[in-house]
Amino acid sequence: MEIFVMVRRAKLTMFLDCTESTTVSELKKMIEGIAKKAPEDQKLFKDEQSLDDNKTLGDYGFTSQTARPQSPAMIGLACKVEGTDDWEPLNITNLSTPPDPPDVMIPQESSAPEAK
Repeated sequence: MEIFVMVRRAKLTMFLDCTESTTVSELKKMIEGIAKKAPEDQKLFKDEQSLDDNKTLGDYGFTSQTARPQSPAMIGLACKVEGTDDWEPLNITNLSTPPDPPDVMIPQESSAPEAK
């Protein structure tokens, strides 16, 4: 079944569609095409737990029921610091919240008495 994931690193957010049988290694190759980071320079996380390259997304509980288009599963991305063997800490910047809608867009309850 098709699943939808949101891969996040600092202010970068990538939306990808995969299957439950997609391996973490295959997901890293998809990310490489977007973020221009080699798979060996990527670490992926679910709830701050590092994901094993040989396991599938389904092994980590990502299913078509838990990773839908309107609420994709979140995966964290950390990359190797260039020129070193060190890894950057997992850093995900919170998304901004939209402003409140204007009053004219908020449904108003009718104050008129109901006709019988």
